[in-house]
Amino acid sequence: MPAGSPGPSAVVGFDDDVDDVRHPAVDAAVRAMANAEGLPPADQIAQYEAAYQTLRETLATIDQA
Repeated sequence: MPAGSPGPSAVVGFDDDVDDVRHPAVDAAVRAMANAEGLPPADQIAQYEAAYQTLRETLATIDQA
């Protein structure tokens, strides 16, 4: 991550007071991506792909609602 860039929690706003609009699956995917930062590159890719799939599935269910 480039110097001065906000981390994932800063972008998502985990500290903001928006608990009523959060989705547990999305929060878990974002945390998994943030946690991947310390992994070897090959493992990071697997984490990002899993998070991407979770986000796609979650958005698909929201679109169907």
